[in-house]
This record gives sequence, C-alpha cells and structure tokens, in this order.
Amino acid sequence: MPFDLAASFIEAAERELASSLPSSYANAMRAANGGDLDVLNEDWRLYPIADSSDRRRLSRTSNHAIKETAALQQWPKFPSRALAIAGNGSGDQLVILRNGDAFGDAVHHWSHETGVLTKVADDFADLPRA
Repeated sequence: MPFDLAASFIEAAERELASSLPSSYANAMRAANGGDLDVLNEDWRLYPIADSSDRRRLSRTSNHAIKETAALQQWPKFPSRALAIAGNGSGDQLVILRNGDAFGDAVHHWSHETGVLTKVADDFADLPRA
C-alpha cells in the first residue's frame, strides 16, 4: 500500500536529477508514492520516490526510481536520458525521458531485450492504476 509523499521529497529528487519531473507524475506520487499500473495488459510496479521521513517509509522506498535507474544505466541499450518509473518484473521498464532540464510528460515502454522505446501514454495521468 503506497503512502502519500511530502513535496519536499519530490523537490529533493528533482535536485538530485537536476531536472524537473512532470507535474502529473509528481502529483500522483504525492498522493500515492508507488503502487501498481496496468499497461500493455501487464502489471507494472511503480518505483517510489525516496522518502526518509521515518524508518518505515525509508524501508518502503528503498527501491526508489533514482536508485533503480542508476542500476539500469549499467544495462546495454538503456537510454541515458531516461528515468525508470516502473518495472514489470521481467526487465522491461516504463520510463520518462529528459529533455534539457525537464522530463517530458510522455511515458515510454523500454524493452530490455531490444532497447526499443515505444510511447504508451502522452501523460502519466493517462496510465490506469491497477
């Protein structure tokens, strides 16, 4: 069960990324930091944004989006300007792409086998929660 998230943790993530996050994604994470999506007829687990406000939240956000992205950057074909926001458990990722100092609104599916990016939504808010 995802927790709500204080705006200060969104701001901290944006500072660490040196880029602003799409407002629809940031607002969704404020309301429910994590959870599940149903995209492409698959279940996807949203990576939370790091929350160190107490031990329980720190533990529940240990697999946060920035940490997951750092690990994925070691994989061949992972796009250098991508932030992984969800995984399907088999290696594929849902990502948002950085353009300058901001991440775009569109959400893409990244195939870990082919490296191909395919847009699945024009905006995070268009993705159905499971």
